[in-house]
Amino acid sequence: MLTPIEEDRIEAAVATAEARTAAEIVVVLSAEVSNYREVALAWAAAVALVLPPLALMLGVEPMTLATKAGVWLAGQARALEGEFMLALGFYAIAQAVLFLVVFGVCEIPAVRRAITPAVLKRHRVAKVAQQQFAAIGARALEAETGVLIFVALEDRQVRILAPDAVHDKVGEAVWNRAVAAIGEGMKAGRDPTAGIVQAVEICGEGLARHYPATGEIHSLSNRPIEI
Repeated sequence: MLTPIEEDRIEAAVATAEARTAAEIVVVLSAEVSNYREVALAWAAAVALVLPPLALMLGVEPMTLATKAGVWLAGQARALEGEFMLALGFYAIAQAVLFLVVFGVCEIPAVRRAITPAVLKRHRVAKVAQQQFAAIGARALEAETGVLIFVALEDRQVRILAPDAVHDKVGEAVWNRAVAAIGEGMKAGRDPTAGIVQAVEICGEGLARHYPATGEIHSLSNRPIEI
């Protein structure tokens, strides 16, 4: 996801910020928190279910298409049952083909990202961020003042988590500024690493005002964690 040089920039920013505060600052990075496979399935199923009946409503005749395709036989044309079964089979094949084509297109990463609802991304990122926060907190000696900056780069989502007491004391404005800094960095053509570094600096300043350094050694690595 990031180059060693970019990781070095983040590590240095965390070290500088933690030199002024007793709080732990941990940066966790993820490309995507999920493959969102259900999105491709939902779009494929919707198109396969909706498009064929819509085509019929617009006047498309399956039997005419079958004749043009060369699968219509004269003997079948005389039998109502054969006609019905052929039309039904053509309809089912059309649905299957549509499903496979749309599913394949939706599995293309760029397409999948574009069609995945933002609310689903927010939900998945929030869930993974909470899991990482709990796991890191269990390892930190100063978990009660630990802060997690979680960035899903491809999802374009950011979560900054802290214990309730820390969150309230530092103030919503600080966290919002940090999230905005990363958001600006992730915009097309910009540098996400610069945004993360700025967010670390913002969080460090806020934490230093309420949790100044005590001289104790921080227990967690300053290196960003990639998952």
